[in-house]
Amino acid sequence: MLGLSACNQASGVAETAREGHGRDGGLLAQGPRSPMPGCEVSAKLIPSCGAWWGMAPEIFTGRRPAQALRRAERRMGRTADIMHVYHRGSELFPTGEERSIARDPAGRRLLLINWKPSLDHTWAEVARGAVDRRIDRLARHITRTFPERFFLTVHHEPEDDVRAAAGSGMTARDYAAMYRHVILRLREKGVKNAVAVMTYMGAPNWAAEPWFEQLYPGDDVVDWVAMDPYADDRVQTFDGLINKTRDDFARWPGFYRWMQWRFPGKPIMLAEWGVFERPGQPRFKESFFASVRQEMRRYPQLKALVYFDSPRAPRGDTRFDSTPGGRQAFAVLARDPYLSSTPVPDK
Repeated sequence: MLGLSACNQASGVAETAREGHGRDGGLLAQGPRSPMPGCEVSAKLIPSCGAWWGMAPEIFTGRRPAQALRRAERRMGRTADIMHVYHRGSELFPTGEERSIARDPAGRRLLLINWKPSLDHTWAEVARGAVDRRIDRLARHITRTFPERFFLTVHHEPEDDVRAAAGSGMTARDYAAMYRHVILRLREKGVKNAVAVMTYMGAPNWAAEPWFEQLYPGDDVVDWVAMDPYADDRVQTFDGLINKTRDDFARWPGFYRWMQWRFPGKPIMLAEWGVFERPGQPRFKESFFASVRQEMRRYPQLKALVYFDSPRAPRGDTRFDSTPGGRQAFAVLARDPYLSSTPVPDK
């Protein structure tokens, strides 16, 4: 495991937007919003100013994605830059509804598509081609219907699905092989517009596992790295959220620090983040959202924040407006210039 001192040496790393431009190629056309002067987007969807602001809206409510997003945007008082949607198995994406969300002339949005290619096959089987026909069918659908760039994460949060026993088909190395196979086959079949995201859980206990480093599929198939942290009872502020530590894993420096050291040239995304309701602390969400606004600029590699908004998340209520103070603080955060300075590209 990486020691804290090694991570601290990475604190002077350059901003990801500058690091990414030379490697990622030219800049995309600007969209209809009025950006701050000089704010642009790289070919890998890295904003040169601030960070994208996104939403997985009203999850587990049964509402259709477009309705859920409209409601969430009204609740927070702005259009989201990123819409996070979930697919599995043989489902084709983007759906017609998702394409309409992305292309809405009143406010274009980037899609973050979260896909588990199979729930019936092991990672090793997928890597050996068990669902290649499914991947090829999806590739034909994407190339025919959606030329715009989008974020794609493949089987997010793999840590708690790992089965370390040899031959399980679900080892960390099997995951890396599966991820590589899916991304490379999509590219081979013509999908050049998917910006690949590797999404970790962001929990210290999993990072302590001896197989943890073996999950990573490789720089050639990963464009962004992401984590999914939630503000549980160990977390008081944004700093604590993205650099969670635990006394029983004393050598773990926190996920942002580790990512900064491990992936100095890649942008970092909070692909999901949320704040659980605390009945005994009715103003906790309000104070937490204020801390995000105060502290987010300390983390220049963090180029996208995508909130997970749900009344019934697995461990509690993450709605941002479950209290009046929380709603007001979240709306102020959402309108911060750091999160609204870059236009969503139209190509």
